[in-house]
Amino acid sequence: MKRCIVLGKPNVGKTLLVLALADHMKAKDVEITFQDPGGVRYSRKYPIDIAIRELVGTLPHQTKCLQSLVLEFRAGKGKKKVELVDTTGLIDAIHDDPLTRKAMAQTLSAVGGAQIMIHVIDAHLMGSVDKSSDPEDADLDMQLAAFAGPRGGYCIVANKMDLPGAKRGLARIRRLFTGYKVLPVSAATKEGLKEVRRHVLLNL
Repeated sequence: MKRCIVLGKPNVGKTLLVLALADHMKAKDVEITFQDPGGVRYSRKYPIDIAIRELVGTLPHQTKCLQSLVLEFRAGKGKKKVELVDTTGLIDAIHDDPLTRKAMAQTLSAVGGAQIMIHVIDAHLMGSVDKSSDPEDADLDMQLAAFAGPRGGYCIVANKMDLPGAKRGLARIRRLFTGYKVLPVSAATKEGLKEVRRHVLLNL
């Protein structure tokens, strides 16, 4: 079974994207396996709406460890499974909280074991007037693209396309990340999830 890792900065919509994709694929319930940086693993089954309510939030670094679920894709006459892994948001600094630092290190370590990578960027934030002229706000994302992109199975999801300024942000993302596949998506409204599913399927 191949592994698809979802990575990016905090609050770009990684967890909601994972759960929205599961919902898009008609999963009524999801069994999520949590693996903390110390190696402890446990699983919990959620209805999709409960998972969204409990796991998605507005606080940075709400996801403190790897959170994975298994989705089944139709491939020709058969089916293929993929482990979809949600991760802790990455920042270009040393976080004050040691547990968050360990979780970010866990995220980077997990990239090496993934065959498919979905790099989520907040198109709304990238299109905001006060950010659009600041080259430094894209530095970490550019480092992630350089790190993960050459491994294959990589794409960028420009998320939050339902919010103001996102179209401007999408244009900026495409300028900054020339040569990479960029998929415009709104995890909140489920816009663009068909293309995300297609990306995963093409790399299974």
